Amino acid sequence: MSANHSPARTVPVHVMPRRVLLAVFTALVLLTLVTVLAAQFPTGAFEIWISLGIASLKAALVAAYFMHLRYDKPLNALLLVASLAFVTLFLALTLADSKAYQDDRIPGYREIRDDSARNEV
Repeated sequence: MSANHSPARTVPVHVMPRRVLLAVFTALVLLTLVTVLAAQFPTGAFEIWISLGIASLKAALVAAYFMHLRYDKPLNALLLVASLAFVTLFLALTLADSKAYQDDRIPGYREIRDDSARNEV
């Protein structure tokens, strides 16, 4: 019966060296510490961009090394980046639209904001 079966297909396996995995893990821990330290300093409107930048760098490390995208076909990495770009676009459009409705969420907020704007002028 074994003569009727085709030979087993071999799947290419990429074994990561232990030092590479430890280096990536160390980088992720350090970036986590940078995130915690960045949260301690008031950076104003740039706080979200700093946090997103650090998180994106950590996500890129995880995708490249732990998901083996660095050693995979470039098309897979391109598809991942394109998917993330579309998710970012959709979230940005949603957040931009929701900003128009923020006054309605907190009762009395619009009146307080208008009064403080009049007092500044």
